[in-house]
Amino acid sequence: MLARQMRQIGRRAAALSSARSLSTLVVAEHNLKDVTGGTLSAVTAASQLGGDVTVLVLGSQAAGVAAQAAKIAGVSSVLHAADAKYDHLIAEEVTELLVAAQQANQYTHIVAPSSNASKNYIPRVGAKLDVAPISDVLAVADKDTFFRPMYAGNAIAKVTSSDAVKLLTVRPTGFEKAAAEGGSAAVSPAPEAPTVGKTAFVSEEVSKSERPDLTSARVVIAGGRGLKSGDNFELLYKLADKLGGAVGASRAAVDAGYVPNELQVGQTGKVVAPELYVAVGISGAIQHLAGMKDSKTIVAINKDEEAPIFQVADYGLVADLFTAVPELTEKI
Repeated sequence: MLARQMRQIGRRAAALSSARSLSTLVVAEHNLKDVTGGTLSAVTAASQLGGDVTVLVLGSQAAGVAAQAAKIAGVSSVLHAADAKYDHLIAEEVTELLVAAQQANQYTHIVAPSSNASKNYIPRVGAKLDVAPISDVLAVADKDTFFRPMYAGNAIAKVTSSDAVKLLTVRPTGFEKAAAEGGSAAVSPAPEAPTVGKTAFVSEEVSKSERPDLTSARVVIAGGRGLKSGDNFELLYKLADKLGGAVGASRAAVDAGYVPNELQVGQTGKVVAPELYVAVGISGAIQHLAGMKDSKTIVAINKDEEAPIFQVADYGLVADLFTAVPELTEKI
């Protein structure tokens, strides 16, 4: 019965869609101090769709973030969901909020940065609204047509949606970041949404580092299985600190237990596009290339001259990493 009712709502929304003016809801991600770079990229994507852009900020301690979001260039309004149930982005609770916001304001598009969190709640919202989400959007052609990668980034699909509500996640590397200053939007409370209460936050373990965030770093030094152990990643940490960069890893290195999975770069990890990407001891599997091949300059260090990573590298060094990396670090 509920599914039938939701389909009927979707059909009625489709019939009215031509009469609706364009408007986009952007779900902000933040660290309680600042919105992420991915959020700024999502605002840029939303601006390219046309119409008003509303940013949704979640969290009981995020009033300052909401005020910051109001200053982002191109933002028309900000909604702040201040209930503590949104503090940890529990997917069921966020889903109900997005559905409530959609029903209250009739957005034509809902956009979120591609992330582990949005991969959890966006499909649920799609099921609730009876629309098909479009993930990892790299470019916007018009309000109905988008480009997204497929086959681990080896092909780009052009996708046209006829759904009443376009539900998108966008790759931050595909869009420039919107200016953090220049806007003057008003902040208002988000609509009330029913509490699901089926999932409870227990705890989290957060690794702290003075190095920049992997997805926003200007320089990334990444290591693979060629480093042979987690202790040897200290070579990369020293080089990264010299360059003011972040450290990443291939899936092989993560699966081997060398480093935690939050450092993984690739199709099933984080997608990065720094100014400089140094791949150390990484063979260059297609899954890894999907997460870093948009980097401005790629440097590969590998003793195997046939390694696929050299096919995408701007500069390649065929050498033993245990000799080359310390020498490079010393000379910087």
